[in-house]
Amino acid sequence: MWDPGQYLRFGDERSRPFFELTAQIGAEHPGLVVDLGCGPGQLTAELARRWPEAEVRGLDSSAEMIDAAARLEGAGPRLSFGLGDVRDWRPERPVDVIVSNAVLQWVPDHEALLAGWATALRPGGWLAFQVPANFGAPSHVLMREVAGSDRWRPVLADVALNRQSADPAAYVDLLSRAGCVVNAWETTYLHVLAGQDPVLEWYKGSGLRPVLAALEPDQAAAFLAEYGARLREAYPRRPYGTVLPFRRVFVVARRAG
Repeated sequence: MWDPGQYLRFGDERSRPFFELTAQIGAEHPGLVVDLGCGPGQLTAELARRWPEAEVRGLDSSAEMIDAAARLEGAGPRLSFGLGDVRDWRPERPVDVIVSNAVLQWVPDHEALLAGWATALRPGGWLAFQVPANFGAPSHVLMREVAGSDRWRPVLADVALNRQSADPAAYVDLLSRAGCVVNAWETTYLHVLAGQDPVLEWYKGSGLRPVLAALEPDQAAAFLAEYGARLREAYPRRPYGTVLPFRRVFVVARRAG
């Protein structure tokens, strides 16, 4: 279960990659724009504001996120949201712009999915996505270590943690072969987070979701206490806040035509 409120606690930090990604989309007058994995929809609404004449659709597999998106106000009549899995998405007509922001890390073998999305584009259409690439960071290493410990392995052995991105060069090769002109890059953000245990709070809204969903409330509290103590060592609090380095991979591809 996703918690939109928890996810949006760091809304400024989570939205910055979206704006840096979509700034590279050169579409001027798209007719159909799709946001795959739209979350609570506030960024999908930004797409509707950018292209007010376009039909903009958001899709997400979380009912909680779609409920939050449906309550957005002032985004315009051409914006709509639907519940569904991005793996099952099939457009009824060619799409001008596909955006996917921090979603594909949850999709096994998402490279094959991307090749299909490229073929869903209208000639001259745009595909833009960004994926977290911090699988080797202390946050994820410690999460896997705690989940795989003797205490938690019996409960969490079957829980799938997110899988992160491929290297940028792999996406360039994949989408170039699919007939696109590709721009790919990576960025490591240094988020300076305020508050108590901010790194733990960050991951409670994203990467820890499948872990917490598998645990009873008392178990979840115990897991968070153990994981949080290790995070505090890895990400010490400074007088000005806690620094969370976060690497992301960005890809913007334009279908030839």
